[in-house]
Amino acid sequence: MAYEKATFAGGCFWCMVKPFDQQPGIIEVISGYTGGHIENPTYEQVCSETTGHLEAVQITFDPEIYPYEKLVELYWTLIDPTDAGGQFYDRGESYTTAIFYHNDVQKQIAELSKSKLDASGKFKSPIAVKILEAKPFYAAEDYHQHYYKKNPAHYERYSVGSGRAGFIEEHWGSK
Repeated sequence: MAYEKATFAGGCFWCMVKPFDQQPGIIEVISGYTGGHIENPTYEQVCSETTGHLEAVQITFDPEIYPYEKLVELYWTLIDPTDAGGQFYDRGESYTTAIFYHNDVQKQIAELSKSKLDASGKFKSPIAVKILEAKPFYAAEDYHQHYYKKNPAHYERYSVGSGRAGFIEEHWGSK
C-alpha cells in the first residue's frame, strides 16, 4: 500500500510535530501553512492574519502501520478542541484548528471522530475544529522544521508557558 498524507492545524506548529514524529509508521512531519489564498507565504505574512493560512503540519504516513483513525485520535489530544479563537496563548486565525482531509474516507473518519468527541461530554463547550478539504500546503521556513529537536529547551518552555502542556495533562492525562 502507498503512503498517505494527513494535514492538521492545531495552533503553533512547533507543538504539533513531536507527538506525530514519535509514532511508528510516520514517514515525515512538515510544519507549514495551508488553507489560505497566498502562494508560498512567509511566516511573517501568515502572522499578519491577511493570508487566510493556518499554521499546520502535514504528515506522510504508512496507513498499514499507523492508520488515519489513530492520527485523528492523537490530534484531539494535542489541542483544545473547543477554542475557536486560536490555541492557548496563540490567538488569531492563523492559530485556529482544522482537520484538512485529502479524500472522502478521511473526511468521513474526521467527521465521525468529531461527532463522537462532541457527544462524549468530555468538554462542556462544543467542538470548534473545522473539517475542511485539503488545499495547497506550503512548507514553513527551515528554522521552524522539527523545532523540538533544534531548540529543545525553548520548545519545552513554550509548551508549558503557553498553557498547552497543562491543558493536555488536565484533559487527556499523561501519554
